[in-house]
Amino acid sequence: MHPEQLEQHLKGRLAPIYLFAGDEILLVEEAGDQVRIAARRSGCGEREIFHAVQGFDWNSLTRSGANLSLFSTRRLWEIRLPTAKPGVEGGKILTALASHPPADTVILIFCPRLDAATQKSAWLTSVERAGVLVIMPTVERAALPGWIAARMRSRGLIPDPDAARLLAERVEGNLLAGAQEIEKLRLLLGKGTVDADTVEAAVADSARFDVYVLADACLAGDPTRAVRILMGLRREGTELPLILWALTRELRTLAGLAVEVDRGVSAERALSGVWERRRPLMIRALRRLGTRGSEDLLRQSAQVDRHVKGSLAGDPWGEMFGLVAKFSGGFP
Repeated sequence: MHPEQLEQHLKGRLAPIYLFAGDEILLVEEAGDQVRIAARRSGCGEREIFHAVQGFDWNSLTRSGANLSLFSTRRLWEIRLPTAKPGVEGGKILTALASHPPADTVILIFCPRLDAATQKSAWLTSVERAGVLVIMPTVERAALPGWIAARMRSRGLIPDPDAARLLAERVEGNLLAGAQEIEKLRLLLGKGTVDADTVEAAVADSARFDVYVLADACLAGDPTRAVRILMGLRREGTELPLILWALTRELRTLAGLAVEVDRGVSAERALSGVWERRRPLMIRALRRLGTRGSEDLLRQSAQVDRHVKGSLAGDPWGEMFGLVAKFSGGFP
């Protein structure tokens, strides 16, 4: 089911099980909210949440299913999977739940984006057969201004193109921050037209400056964005070892891929172990840096590490800015 079909579906009888898959937490949670509201209307007065992290007792689901609800005639379960791979035991339990759902229970399962192998798994097939599978779209950076404009219009705001682009730049791919800023604008301005000057005056810089976004900007060869993110990380007090770890991890992967390609392995085969969404970034960086460039950057990252640990004199942050600039193509 497409997310936009969910509202109409929930006007009818609830399915026994729903699975929401996607990497956009805001969209996944908002879709879950729709089912929660419908479940409450249908008499679900008891809610139980299961976090299926490492070491989770999958049999607790079986035991809970055997227990009758104490306070209401219907229950709502939420099963949160940190990855879309519940393992052998988890897969068996989820298959059993889908095949024989507990009486008077609505089950919500939340997980990240499904890869090709998971989409063919027995447990997912069982869930889809028994209930509803909702795949939440990923809002790519290029599509973010359009998403923001559409959300603003749904809240009674009429943005001009510059306003939507500016807000997209400020929130740096963070949909939750974007949604919060739109609500702030709605409260401040009420309904009506919004231009870029208004956004500039009203919206804080809510960019999600995290180490993973920095690594992606470096791989993409975007020095302006990479340095801006690094400045944000420094303002937020992010520890240098964490930043260096994220960059070095990508450089090791990149260097290993470059060696394989040099040996005659096709880029497609070399990248088979890389998350599909990240392959275009890796290919772009491979073409730009190659084996020599990747290995040079690894040596530079080792030198930054010595500055961070104090075994080399100098400014660790200055060295880090140099590494980021070179990694992202800011200077040769």
